[in-house]
Amino acid sequence: ILGVLWILFGMFVLSYNVGSLLALAIFAGVTFIMTGINQILAAGRVESWGWLYLVGGALSIIAGIIAFVWPGRTLLVISVVLAWFLVFKGIVDIVTSLSNHGRPYWWMTLILGILELLLGIWAAGYPGRSLFVFVNLVGIYAIFYGFTELFAAFDLRGLGRRIDRLPPEQPAV
Repeated sequence: ILGVLWILFGMFVLSYNVGSLLALAIFAGVTFIMTGINQILAAGRVESWGWLYLVGGALSIIAGIIAFVWPGRTLLVISVVLAWFLVFKGIVDIVTSLSNHGRPYWWMTLILGILELLLGIWAAGYPGRSLFVFVNLVGIYAIFYGFTELFAAFDLRGLGRRIDRLPPEQPAV
């Protein structure tokens, strides 16, 4: 069920209507608030630096509230951050691939890094393009994650059937 819901969410986001952008902003707000609550709860379980968890949790909850109050601005900020993240990740992947030259499939990381860098530079140049990239990446990720959940569910179901067919263990004497 969760896999189907993720696939439907991804398709809805990729429909590019105002409702899908609002859903994306609400999803971001809920994610920020849940992360903040998790951080605040984790502050009591850590041995040191608990105050840092509290600050991070409070900031995350504030970001979630801001996402609900200003959904449009929130999506623009997140999309611009994502664009610059792609630029930096592309650079890191290119350097990593060149340092791993000679290892199997090093060139795949190089190609991925170049694509990330080019996409990030293209998106960072204009907020509208950043939002376009953000919406597409979230939609595509949600669909892929949904299919992963579906395949995992069927695999788990098959595993249960295979375990049921195993002969019972003999007691050790």
